[in-house]
Formats: sequence, C-alpha cells, structure tokens
Amino acid sequence: MNTLEPFGARLRRAMDTRGPLCVGIDPHAALLGAWGLGDDVQGLESFTRTVVEALADQVAVFKPQSAFFERFGSRGVAVLERAVADLRAAGGLVVMDAKRGDIGSTMAAYAETYLRKEAPLFSDALTVSPYLGYGSLAPAVELARENSAGLFVLALTSNPEGAEVQRAVRADGRSIGATMLGHLAAENAGAAPMGSYGAVVGATLGDLSTFDLDVNGPLLAPGIGAQGATPADLPRVFGAAVRNVVPNVSRGVLTAGPDAGALRDAAARFADEVRSAVTAA
Repeated sequence: MNTLEPFGARLRRAMDTRGPLCVGIDPHAALLGAWGLGDDVQGLESFTRTVVEALADQVAVFKPQSAFFERFGSRGVAVLERAVADLRAAGGLVVMDAKRGDIGSTMAAYAETYLRKEAPLFSDALTVSPYLGYGSLAPAVELARENSAGLFVLALTSNPEGAEVQRAVRADGRSIGATMLGHLAAENAGAAPMGSYGAVVGATLGDLSTFDLDVNGPLLAPGIGAQGATPADLPRVFGAAVRNVVPNVSRGVLTAGPDAGALRDAAARFADEVRSAVTAA
C-alpha cells in the first residue's frame, strides 16, 4: 500500500517550511581536493557524510549527481545509497540527478532503479531526458505515479548547447522546449497544491516570457551561484511561475565546507535570499 503523499505535495510543504532551496551534492575531484580530501572512495565518503550531517535536517531538497558517485564503481554507489537513505530519514527530499532517458524495457529498468519504493536508490524524484520523444518516458511517469515520486524533465537547460535541440521549431511552429512544458502541464492538470512532474529550466537563461512556464509543477532551476545567476534574478526569469521554482545551488554552498557550521550558514543565506526574492515578486 502506498502511504506517501504525492511528490508535489511533499515538495510544496518542504519548500514552505525549510525554504525554497535545493543543494546539489557534486563531489567532483576539484571540490574533494579543495576540502583536503583524496579523489578516492574515502574522500567521497567523508565529503558526503559531512554534507548530509550538516544539512539533512535544514534544507528542503538535495540533488546528488549520480555520475560523481558512479565513477568509483560499486563502492561509490554504496556511498550514494547511504546518503539517499540518510537524507530522506532526516526529512530531506532527494532528486536524483541521473538524467536517464531510453525506450521500452530499458527506460522501465531505469525507472525501477530510482522510482520503486523498495529499490536501494529510491529517490523522491529523478531527472530524465525526453529527447527520444516524450512518450519514451511513459514507464518513468507511470512508476513515479504509483510510488508517489516525481520527475524533472529537461526542458530549457542552461548549457549553451541545449538550445540547438530545445529551441528548435517543429512543423507546427512550436519549439521543442515549449512542447515538453506542454506535456508536463497535461500531466499535472488538476493536481493540488502542485503537480509532481516538473521541468529543468536554467536560471541563467534571462527572459523566458515567450514560454508558458506555468505547468502546475515544480521548476528545477540550476545556475544560482557559481554559474552566475542570483536569487534576485528569479522573478525576472520565471515570472508568475516563480513560486514553484526550486533553485539549485551546488558550489555556492559546498565551497563553504568542510566546516559544518559554514555549510549550514551558506545554505541558510541562499534560502533566505530566495525566499525574499520570491516573496517580493
């Protein structure tokens, strides 16, 4: 029996109580080195444990980047499994940043890995790529619904290369990015207080007023901090949809480590700045 509330409802409550912030957990080699740690499993484990212990009961959402754990093989994945379990046990929501996308039984297997409640890597939501066609995501959409999880679909990403696909125009005159947003709006129709199917939309993209970002679901917004966007930019970029924005900060928080107090202060500062910007919009 599924006793979890839908992801969208849990996310809305977490953002309202802990603040609208997602902290990325990106243990790349340079950051491990900056913390005085080795680029090995021991360094990975120490880094991850420090972040989890410092922030798990404070921040609303965490986004571990799966690749930085996978590069160490099964031992790295074991560190990721423990982090996911500990974050969720402390009340944090986990968005697994794995950007999975395939067709048929392969997409179903990816969905089973991250979106089935009994799975070791079960996460509250998963990032997915729709560029084999939005319909290829059907196994993930269905399993997310069955397990009260969510998805974040790549729609308007902040990397410059993304525009050649996402801004391409279909025969009907609609861009690919706008098409993905339309699919998500349909998935979330009637959901309250917020749907569980969100889009990844870069906070560095500037004026997006030509896109309908009101998909009645969350908008995961990378780019705050080291990539150049600030919390004050959010109302201008996201307009009326800004209340559903989940701004992601990685280096802006993680470079404050390894001191736990400094990590907490950095996260609290970003959350307060985002809250002020959204409230004033």
